[in-house]
Amino acid sequence: MKDCSIKGAIKYFIASSGAFCVLFGAWLSHGAAFLNTGQQQSLITALNYQFIHTLALLSVYVWYNLAPQKSLKITLLLFTAGILLFCGSIYLKTLTEFSMLGKLAPIGGMTLAVAWISLVFQRQKS
Repeated sequence: MKDCSIKGAIKYFIASSGAFCVLFGAWLSHGAAFLNTGQQQSLITALNYQFIHTLALLSVYVWYNLAPQKSLKITLLLFTAGILLFCGSIYLKTLTEFSMLGKLAPIGGMTLAVAWISLVFQRQKS
């Protein structure tokens, strides 16, 4: 995949993820009364993680645009995959009650942790 298409895809992912966080948060606050407390808590957890990691992804995206490095591109992809796997699996498992999806959450969580750790290995450009 070309660098331009990766940057474009990640830019659209950041924008749609941020918008999703706002809209889903509003729905969760006002329209999810039919869900039990456990389901609501699971969705709130996923939403909080998605919001925090979308902001982290945005920060790394800006950094990558200022000082492109292959290692930063890998970090961008790790954050994106982690959000999709961790948060996405929690949303889908909770809303569809398809419990097998829950097995993806730990993989997504580890991917997010690796993304954070990968920031240590970024080199400074002068």
